[in-house]
Amino acid sequence: MNVQKNAGRLFTIFFTITSIMGCKNTEEKKGEELAAPEQEQIVPEDLKWSERMMLSEMKRFPEASKLDFREEPKWSYTNGLVLKAAKEVYEETNKQQYYDYIYDYADTMVTNQGEIRTYKLSDQNLDMLNSGNVLLYLYPKTKEERFLEALKLLRSQIETQPRTKEGGFWHKKRYTQQMWLDGLYMAEPFYAHYTQMFSEGEKAQAAYDDIVHQFDLIQEYAKDEKTGLLYHGWDSSKQQKWADKETGTSPNFWSRAMGWYGMAMVDVLDYLPEDHEGREKIIRYLNEFAEAVTKVQDKESGLWYQVLDQGNREGNYLEASGSSMFTYTFAKGVKKGYLPEKYMEVAEKAYDGILRNLISVEKNGVVNLNQVCAVAGLGGDPYRDASYEYYVNEKIRSNDPKGTGPFILASLQLNR
Repeated sequence: MNVQKNAGRLFTIFFTITSIMGCKNTEEKKGEELAAPEQEQIVPEDLKWSERMMLSEMKRFPEASKLDFREEPKWSYTNGLVLKAAKEVYEETNKQQYYDYIYDYADTMVTNQGEIRTYKLSDQNLDMLNSGNVLLYLYPKTKEERFLEALKLLRSQIETQPRTKEGGFWHKKRYTQQMWLDGLYMAEPFYAHYTQMFSEGEKAQAAYDDIVHQFDLIQEYAKDEKTGLLYHGWDSSKQQKWADKETGTSPNFWSRAMGWYGMAMVDVLDYLPEDHEGREKIIRYLNEFAEAVTKVQDKESGLWYQVLDQGNREGNYLEASGSSMFTYTFAKGVKKGYLPEKYMEVAEKAYDGILRNLISVEKNGVVNLNQVCAVAGLGGDPYRDASYEYYVNEKIRSNDPKGTGPFILASLQLNR
């Protein structure tokens, strides 16, 4: 009996000691977890914002052909936009990973025969010309014949692109008789760069004249004389339900459409010859644009609203892509001598507003750009009527490349 009692006491003592040790080990493990090093920094915070966002994009989209949240590779304008930013980051840092990211896109999308995967010439879609800038950058470096063949294919689209009776490019074959502000960015910098690289004499002169003419038409038909702002689209036939029956313009001023147009002007001037008479005209258009856009800048935040002239009307919001595009346009315009110095203050105020209101950083250093309008257009199916309600109710998402690309470009211009 005493043996059993003693054995029981020994078991109780052993169980108690084991429990105490177990609790102690658990506490030690908790302490170890608390003392563990912080999450690994994928994007170092001591880099400039331009590089931090570029690395974040590469983390989100390891394959440049799948930018814009795609499951399959696609030839599209958003790829060209972000890769223009990657090119400029590469030129500033000389880090091979950025060049490789650009090259991998072209390598994936252009076949050995120079065909472009997912591209259809028959669509006559101006958007598809923008990624041609990637090939204009790579071809002189690589001398790969397939890139040249792909460039010739894209350039052939300009020859067959449907036009209004005034000579303006339709935005797409399916958008009959319509010029959109977006299209000036998609087509004209590519058209001008290609001309500079491959054309001479009268052929080059005619191309440059044609490029300037596209801007002339937008200024004549899409500009609101009262505010100086430009409407998203112009239907030369005045048949679309969204088109004003007298002017043919859509009814609202969409932030990103104006952003595309501003970037188109400062970028096309990189390639338009110094002695071309249209150069001063585009610089004048840019100054008028800057004056009008500055008037609708939100005074408190420094940002711009989705519908530019509607301020804090119910449903309207401060939108990231347009704000980033305007920042880039103003900063580059000043640095190039096209705009007065006062617009650099506008750009700096806007950039600070983006950082303060629209940027968030994850624990691993990945940078997010928030409040980007995912997409907006005119007509189509389901029909987009260009009303105020339409623009403010389109999907909003973070890290849309139509915002991140311009944010990187703006960061580079401001050396931030």
